[in-house]
Amino acid sequence: MELRNLISFIQVAELNSFTRAARALGYSQSTVSFQIKQLEDELGCLLFERVNHTITLTEKGAELLAFAHRISTMTEEFNQNISTADEPCARIHILAPDSVCEDMMLANYMSFNKEHPAISLKFTSVDTLEMFRMLDRNEADLMLTLDRHIYKRDYVIAKEEPVRMNFVTGKGSKYDTGKPMTLEELSEFPFLLTEKNAGYRRSLDAALAERSLEILPVLEMDRTDVITEMLARGAGVSFLPEFVTRRGVKEGRLVYIDVPEVQFDIWKQLIYHKNKWLSRALISLIEFIKKHEFDI
Repeated sequence: MELRNLISFIQVAELNSFTRAARALGYSQSTVSFQIKQLEDELGCLLFERVNHTITLTEKGAELLAFAHRISTMTEEFNQNISTADEPCARIHILAPDSVCEDMMLANYMSFNKEHPAISLKFTSVDTLEMFRMLDRNEADLMLTLDRHIYKRDYVIAKEEPVRMNFVTGKGSKYDTGKPMTLEELSEFPFLLTEKNAGYRRSLDAALAERSLEILPVLEMDRTDVITEMLARGAGVSFLPEFVTRRGVKEGRLVYIDVPEVQFDIWKQLIYHKNKWLSRALISLIEFIKKHEFDI
């Protein structure tokens, strides 16, 4: 049984597509189909049911998938252990919210790159539900959430900390009233908000719904740097994590609006699947984040 055939089998099973698996592996679809046929002939059983251009794992296919993952992990671990390189070399795939990915990167990335130049980082921006789906399929190594506190038994929380959320506007703008406001009063102002599927945006929408309120933003985008710049120019108000707005407030360009009636329970969490094999490179990244500021 060839390892490359097992790897192709894992990709087809996880992506539910011969075409997507071939694209991910850099093969032609016919090559992947031939590899799966070789496995089926060798094992004497059908691994996938093929009906109307859809594929589904058979019972034997599901059994093989569990073994294939173990073999793939053991092979990767063996290759890493026999490596003579002192510095771990790898590409680590991290999932993070699009609206805060830039801010999370700027704080300590250069320090990490200086310490571990052979480790490359790939960031993908998706919502929290898609993050878990991708971790379950081993399509990513880590996820960095900005959402309500999450605990699930199939995942390991490598690091977590609460995040302060604030309503914010431009210093000296007409929305800078200098007094506490109710959420109802605030909802009358023009809002510039991040994408609707961001975890903290969902928390805001839920708080509004509890009071039978709704905000229709005048601007909705994932670039928090653009939003904060427009706030500083007096464009309206927003709802953002403090680490995004801290600098603008310190510089006197932004100001927080006190809304005492509502509190938000938002957390940054660094999470990986409990069955994920932790390579030396992945351990190096996790340990770096534990020792430094949360943002990487």
